[in-house]
Amino acid sequence: MLIINFYIIHKERNLVVLKDRKIFTNTKFVAVIATICCLLWGSAYPAIKIGYKLFNISSSNISSELVFAGYRFTIAGIILLIIAQKYRKKVFDISKKNILELSLLGFTQTTLQYIFFYIGVANTTGVKSSIMNSTVTFFSVILAHYIYVDDKLNMQKIIGCTAGFIGVMIVNFSSDLLNFSFSFQGEGFVIIAAFIFSASAIYGKKLTKSMDVIIITGYSLFIGGLMLILIGVLFKGRVYNFTVESSLLLIYLALLSSAAFSLWNLLLKYNKVGPVSMFNFLTPIFGAVLSAIFLKESIFEIKNIAALILVCLGIWMVNREKISIFQSPTIISNCKKY
Repeated sequence: MLIINFYIIHKERNLVVLKDRKIFTNTKFVAVIATICCLLWGSAYPAIKIGYKLFNISSSNISSELVFAGYRFTIAGIILLIIAQKYRKKVFDISKKNILELSLLGFTQTTLQYIFFYIGVANTTGVKSSIMNSTVTFFSVILAHYIYVDDKLNMQKIIGCTAGFIGVMIVNFSSDLLNFSFSFQGEGFVIIAAFIFSASAIYGKKLTKSMDVIIITGYSLFIGGLMLILIGVLFKGRVYNFTVESSLLLIYLALLSSAAFSLWNLLLKYNKVGPVSMFNFLTPIFGAVLSAIFLKESIFEIKNIAALILVCLGIWMVNREKISIFQSPTIISNCKKY
């Protein structure tokens, strides 16, 4: 009887996997879901700046910015761990070694990265932030060349990275393209955050060999978020003015991280990384457009349009592959968490 029950359960699970694979390998469905993920990530830039206004956090109040970021990622981490638990993943079955590894990842990929990211976003525009942070793709490609034997730079990737970095430089020129304007605590911090994420993602990829990627990200966000809150509070940071509007925005920021990651991870589970990652070029576009809409920032300047074209072209080129989109169902962590 037990053998029969086991066979039925096993057969039902296989049917679910086959059904999911059919859905998540449909090219139109992949395009729609990948676009939604990039839309969510792009919306983070104006949402963070709006959050500063709703919670009355000034650009000079760094400690409160960290507490705000900490609340967001702690909630996002909890949501991801609940999702993992719902899908019967071993959320609490982690060793002392795993705890140390997850704490290190949480500190680098969440705490350290977002210290620079949130301060940087507070000191520059949403349009610039979305373009600057796209350098994470190019840093990842360059670092991979020196770390992985099977992921070397080729002419296509070199051209893509070059185009992307030229785009990043162009956006820092004035409207007449005669003066170069670059704030280290603004644009500089956003670029540093992108580099930290690229480097820490390599360590995170190593952990995926022994742990589930959703559990890794959930704990990374949760632990890193708690560290951000602790650091912010130690330096007298506080987040006040909890209204319905500000609370909903905070929940939205937490949900966009967990929802976008979960959806993106499902796409990567059933498809090749390259063709899915090609859609990353949409993130700076959505970030710039949504910043223009909600923050009333200028996007229709020649420098912004030129920068967006070059950055998006660069992202598309470094991720472009000529092989089929379909692959065996393996999880590969190649996802951003804005």
